[in-house]
Amino acid sequence: MGHDDYRRDSGDSISNKLTYLLIGGGIGAILALLFAPKSGQELRGDIADATRKGIDRSREAAQQLGDRAGEYYEATRTRAGELYSQAAERVTDTVQSAREAAARQGGTLTAAIDAGKKAYQEEKRKTEMSGRIDASPNYGGESSN
Repeated sequence: MGHDDYRRDSGDSISNKLTYLLIGGGIGAILALLFAPKSGQELRGDIADATRKGIDRSREAAQQLGDRAGEYYEATRTRAGELYSQAAERVTDTVQSAREAAARQGGTLTAAIDAGKKAYQEEKRKTEMSGRIDASPNYGGESSN
């Protein structure tokens, strides 16, 4: 096994090795307490002290974890509020733009309909006028054949 093989192995399992070292250290400390030449009362006192220290450390870690969780919660809540406000603003802008576009298109459509009606009425008037001229009596004796 070469030097490069050691590098590959150590990168992947360094956390495992550290964990095993700490577990082994803890077991060794407990065994040292149990086999130390102390009286029963002293040994029980040492175990109680170690237990209290462990409980205190656990409480401190839990408090710190709770504080961090609260900070993350507040930061996330603030960011979510900002994103919600931005989204609501964009939706409002989009709706306003759509309303304005609909109003413009509605005005254009109304103008087109009015122009169509006017053109129809003008053509109808022209057709009626030309029909009256063709249908008028011919008194001049001219024949239309």
